[in-house]
Amino acid sequence: MCGNNMSVPLLDEAATVSGTEKETAAVIFLHGLGDNGKGWADVLTSIRLPHVKFICPHAPAIPVTLNMGALMPAWFDLKGLSPDSAEDEAGIKKAAENIKAIIEHEARNGIPPHRIILGGFSQGGALSLYTALTCQHQLAGVVALSCWLPLHRTFPAASSGTRNIPILQCHGKCDPMVPIEFGCLTSELIKTVVNPQLVTFKGFPGLSHSSCPQEMEVIKEFIEKYLPRI
Repeated sequence: MCGNNMSVPLLDEAATVSGTEKETAAVIFLHGLGDNGKGWADVLTSIRLPHVKFICPHAPAIPVTLNMGALMPAWFDLKGLSPDSAEDEAGIKKAAENIKAIIEHEARNGIPPHRIILGGFSQGGALSLYTALTCQHQLAGVVALSCWLPLHRTFPAASSGTRNIPILQCHGKCDPMVPIEFGCLTSELIKTVVNPQLVTFKGFPGLSHSSCPQEMEVIKEFIEKYLPRI
């Protein structure tokens, strides 16, 4: 990766999938609780595009209330998985700033925000939604997998006001951890924040809290549409 990453700690060890030609766009993808970026970098290699680079940072290890305070990779503390659970507001906002720092770094190094898609799975998808909706820059889009919108009670007031951002939500219909109903509620809320015609929600029969090849194909089509070769 070009440029100096010293001021962006999440980039120091991030897993990346480089383009095979000049990189004119980027996808920043955030993993779920207890995971790391490498596994998703491997998965995303299957849908790589020659002009797009994928950046998959690793979350820091922090105590997670949901798992009895165990130390594990997490973007912010999770206190529960229901819509009315208490939330780690300070941690969510700090994590969002760290992701925005990656966006700024890419902009300084030649890939403007409108050529960046932000995405993630589960907790990473939740953070990608919150970051994109509060970001002052117009991003190319959001890919939110099996997730929810953190601090949902603060929206639409918390929004940066950017309404024309395409959002793709994908969710397994048999997800036992983050039920698809939560994803549907999130989608309806998001439609009050951005142009509802730009919000797409896709449920996948038989899929639990994971991804599948059919979902990856939908994601690839979304990336091809909103990050075309230039």
